[in-house]
Amino acid sequence: MQTRSSSKFVGEPSTNPKRRNRRRSKQRVEPFALEEVLVVTMADQRTMAELLRAPTKGYAEAVVVPPIPAEHFELKHSLINLVTSKQFFGFEKEDPHAHIRYFNKITSTLKYKDVPKTSIKLMLFPFSIDGPARIWLDKEPSRSILTWDDLVSKFINHFFPPSKTTNLRNEISNFHQKIKEMFSEA
Repeated sequence: MQTRSSSKFVGEPSTNPKRRNRRRSKQRVEPFALEEVLVVTMADQRTMAELLRAPTKGYAEAVVVPPIPAEHFELKHSLINLVTSKQFFGFEKEDPHAHIRYFNKITSTLKYKDVPKTSIKLMLFPFSIDGPARIWLDKEPSRSILTWDDLVSKFINHFFPPSKTTNLRNEISNFHQKIKEMFSEA
């Protein structure tokens, strides 16, 4: 008869974790060699406050407004409100062509002495968009839109790409009315 403390085999290790002999691992100590490492530092003459300041480069707008020769020119708050009253968001059902026509209609009524109309349009256009359209404009490379035609071209190509035009044209040209189907139902 065996008891808990006895074992069948002599020399069998104990199963009790508290009584188990643990071997200590021998740590190998490798020789430490001191080597001189040449550290190259940049000659940066900025103060600590300047180093901790957030960067200000890279935040330029995509739209570049040409210089305005007029001495006293400002956009009136009411004009900005008029432009923001009917914003383009860039949703699927919105028509970017209609937005450009509406925007041209508003800006064609403006006349400032010594201020080109394209400059006014380039300044006001970012106020006329919001949501996904604003995100699109913010993602455009900085200083990449130099003229009104550039802006319209990029805007239309993004929100009404040629592939969409081709798909709509194919739907129209492949239209078929089924037999005994009224035209209004088709």
